[in-house]
Amino acid sequence: MKVKVILKENIKGVGKKDEIIEVKDGYANNFLFAQNKAVPATDENLKKLKNKAEKNVKDHAKEVKKAEEIKEKINNKEITLAVKAGENGKVFGSIGSKEIVDEVKKVFGLTIDKKKIDGENSRMKELGLHDVEVKLHSEVKAILKVKLINKE
Repeated sequence: MKVKVILKENIKGVGKKDEIIEVKDGYANNFLFAQNKAVPATDENLKKLKNKAEKNVKDHAKEVKKAEEIKEKINNKEITLAVKAGENGKVFGSIGSKEIVDEVKKVFGLTIDKKKIDGENSRMKELGLHDVEVKLHSEVKAILKVKLINKE
């Protein structure tokens, strides 16, 4: 006999978290339920799953909206960092995401996680204007212009 269950976690070869699957009743009772890896697909549990999915959609929409608001404030805007550099325009050391995040906080009053700054473009070693990609959300990216000037 088969029984429908809702998985509580990803199980290799069986299914993903929050997926509704049909398995043999022995497997469900002796393994999935015993190890708290699934719950029966009752009306109550299906309703909880639906509410959880709706909440996730709302939360996702809020995150995207918040990221879009930050993007509007910093996209194609310029920040200037004064750095020590040699006569050939090479920066002593390099400017990284931490310095960029600190300057964004000072100029725009926004707190951005330094991990959201694109690592490849954030290590700047020359004076001038650089475009840095800021990944605010998986769906929202902004370009920040970082100008490095020589600190006399």
